[in-house]
Amino acid sequence: MSTLLGRLGGAAAARPWRTVAAWVLLIGAVLGLAQAFGGEPRDNYRIPGTPSTAGMDLLNERFPETSGTSARVVVHDRGGEALPADALTALRGSLARVPHALSVSEPIPSRAGDTALLTVGYDVKVTAFKDAEGLDALRAAARATTDAGYQVEFGGELPEHFSAPSGTAEAIGMGAALVILVVALGSVIAAGLPLLVALAGLGAGTGLITLLSAVTDISGIAPTVASMVGLGVGIDYALLLVSRHVEGLRRGLDPRSAAAEANATAGSSVVVAGATVLVSLLGLKLAGLSTYASFGYATFATVGAVMLAALTLVPALAALSGPRLLRRAERRAAAAPVPAAPAAPTRTERWARLVGRRPVAAAVLSLAVLLALAAPMLGMRTWPQDAGSQASGNTTRKAYDLVAEAYGPGANGPLLLAVDLEQLSKSELPSLEQKLAVDPAVAAVQPARVNAAGDTAVISVQPRTGPQDAATVKLLKRLRASELPAGVRVTGVVAAFSDISDRLSQRLWVVVPFVVVLSLILLTVLFRAPVIAVKAAAMNLLSVAAAYGVMTAVFQHDAGAKLLGLPHAVPVSSWVPILMFTVLFGLSMDYEVFLLSRVREDWLATGDARGSVVRGLSSTGRVISSAAAIMVAVFTGFAIDPDITVKMIGVGMAVAVLVDATVVRMVLVPATMTLLGRHNWWLPGWLDRLLPRLRVEHGAAPAAPAEQPVTV
Repeated sequence: MSTLLGRLGGAAAARPWRTVAAWVLLIGAVLGLAQAFGGEPRDNYRIPGTPSTAGMDLLNERFPETSGTSARVVVHDRGGEALPADALTALRGSLARVPHALSVSEPIPSRAGDTALLTVGYDVKVTAFKDAEGLDALRAAARATTDAGYQVEFGGELPEHFSAPSGTAEAIGMGAALVILVVALGSVIAAGLPLLVALAGLGAGTGLITLLSAVTDISGIAPTVASMVGLGVGIDYALLLVSRHVEGLRRGLDPRSAAAEANATAGSSVVVAGATVLVSLLGLKLAGLSTYASFGYATFATVGAVMLAALTLVPALAALSGPRLLRRAERRAAAAPVPAAPAAPTRTERWARLVGRRPVAAAVLSLAVLLALAAPMLGMRTWPQDAGSQASGNTTRKAYDLVAEAYGPGANGPLLLAVDLEQLSKSELPSLEQKLAVDPAVAAVQPARVNAAGDTAVISVQPRTGPQDAATVKLLKRLRASELPAGVRVTGVVAAFSDISDRLSQRLWVVVPFVVVLSLILLTVLFRAPVIAVKAAAMNLLSVAAAYGVMTAVFQHDAGAKLLGLPHAVPVSSWVPILMFTVLFGLSMDYEVFLLSRVREDWLATGDARGSVVRGLSSTGRVISSAAAIMVAVFTGFAIDPDITVKMIGVGMAVAVLVDATVVRMVLVPATMTLLGRHNWWLPGWLDRLLPRLRVEHGAAPAAPAEQPVTV
């Protein structure tokens, strides 16, 4: 593999302008096709086999009036005065004229009369609306009411479905990355090169996601998550290649030879690291939810694009940059060479030697830190994002709070009972309603609505607690377990969210073994060292657990939530644990591969197990630290995103990368490798005969020492 990548890098460096032109044409073609044939992102929360889906299918089939989307319009007088009837009547008439409006309910006044709630029913699904056109239409219809001085906020399925990407997170991440790159590489040109390469891959990936949206459901926030991951790994991969290229220039190689060597060495690490990320993303398909799988499709496309950009554009742009990639002082020294003084040990080398001298203490201390960070994970509670989790400035959050204050918290998440009147007599509906009304956990029960055919009814039950409250879920499960007659299914948003949360919690224990086993196989094949593979998987699991713990501590406590712009503590979004695990497991492998490639390269050359750890960490520590700092900056930028799921993923992944690149890669990994010594590279004979011989490192591998008790 290293030979092939070296030839690719040399060819790109030999014809740099052709390579750049090819990428310009590729990006233009992909974006052009996306513009002509691409689709719109849309969420699909349907989970076959769940009670909420069965109930919704019944209503869609027999009660079409309930099958479209809906929106809530909340009107409030800030002065506490009663709302005039004529203003509400005019608003209702205006709302009835918005596109696809099927019905508008009578205004439901609050007990104080200063708040009114209107529900708009549509004759199409929420995915029929492009971008914010549905929300914009509602705002236009309510303009006269707002101009009159009343507060009008929007909630429900349609407004909550729309999340506008601002681009602020990407801009902050890229700005911080540029500063870190300038400090790390010492050259503005060298710093700008990884950003340019990452943007090229991101452009191609964005076009691919748009094309995928035309043939399958892609979640509305999947492109944002894909951009987050793609931008981080794209800059990291390019940084690794540029750093290795600069090393070649410092040794006197010409730009083409330096590019070929960088691709053959660091490029191999990029391929292995990228392949691990891609393999990990395959686990999202096992989550059992099409929207979840779409995160995998989108991120897979973006990571693949930035990986290809790194392996081809970096050699081309590095060749065009020539010696300008070096620091100014290095260029002056090259022009007027002087005898080189013996190089003093770097801080990373001194640190590596310190860890090597005290491996037991370093391992125990780092393990204690990781376990302490992971401990809050035991109290994690998950719930899909809803308006109650959004930032306080969001209109859906304002509508949520107004409804909770005026009508009770349960009004934001009523339970819908789909009643099959072919199994339950219509005459039994009043007794069912009465039974529900006296339940201490129920605040109100609306009378049953029966369809025109008389074979299906809908009963709306308002809990006393809000949608995110554990008591609401307890009521739902109790009703389903024993208190409802045959033919009655509980559905609605809260029921669907509960089913989603349960399904994802169950599937987490399918996804985790799948991703871990695939990664173990990949690393064992590439490094021919099962001990290394098992240890890497264990380290990555610790990094992910630490991220889970910190995320739980931050978001499930008021202080941390308020620091991130949320009014109070919220459960961890159900979407986050599996998504974070698959992405983080792959990203953690990036740094493992970067480090192990250098350690193995030195081990094969010297046979010195302990010394190779010190030298491998010394040569990669600065690059890993810089790459991690860039990724932390990118992910932290996404922590300010208004979408709660993106915010949680940004915080969790920033913490995980920071912990992984410091505590794990700089302490725990070298400490355990020092303790294991030659046993790191143990390979049983039967496995040696089964595994293919793939060379990840550049150059021929010298024979291992004769006294070595392992097979390599």
